[in-house]
Amino acid sequence: MLKRVFDRKQQDELTAPGSGLRGPKVPRHSGAWDVLRKRLAAEPGLRILDVGYTSPTNINYLTSLGHSIYLADLVHDAWVENWQTGVDEDGNGVWNVSGYLDFSLNLTGRTFDVVLLWTALDYLPDALVKPVVDRLHEAMNPGGEVLALFHTRMDGEETAHCRYHVTEGSDMDMQLTEPFPIRRVFTNRSIERLFSNWSAHKQFLARDSVSEVIIKR
Repeated sequence: MLKRVFDRKQQDELTAPGSGLRGPKVPRHSGAWDVLRKRLAAEPGLRILDVGYTSPTNINYLTSLGHSIYLADLVHDAWVENWQTGVDEDGNGVWNVSGYLDFSLNLTGRTFDVVLLWTALDYLPDALVKPVVDRLHEAMNPGGEVLALFHTRMDGEETAHCRYHVTEGSDMDMQLTEPFPIRRVFTNRSIERLFSNWSAHKQFLARDSVSEVIIKR
């Protein structure tokens, strides 16, 4: 469900022990975040959509730069709120796509300059991936940017579902959250097809099994 951040103290209380974040934060270098944070530092007053469980770290840092932040936990909402209505003849899940979008991305006319999408597309049900990308396309201002991460393999510790926290430097911190299993791996070609309506894509090399992309509206 889309949430506006009004009260930083209230949001801090939402992430008390047992809240959905588990274990220590683990840093990883991010070329994409390094590029995006320079824009965020230079252009105050942007509207940002941060995808995932509430991160006080992200709220504190981004609001300190003068930005407005909205939160949407797309993966949690997809799997916990029971949007699957059945199974088709091929055994694929049938999903209430419009209901899910209205619940998780009910933007009510808001538009965004930056979306921190992280790895959400790797964990969503198949039927919801393209509708989410299309809804974000509609909700982005011209020149708006999406920071997305994509796993390059289906197994291993690095496929664990994590929350990403921003930092003041070129690292982002990873922290375990709800244990939803990875659903797919995107190739460079499949990423390009998925975001074919967008104007530009910039990919960044990473040393781990996660690729990084900034997609421009």
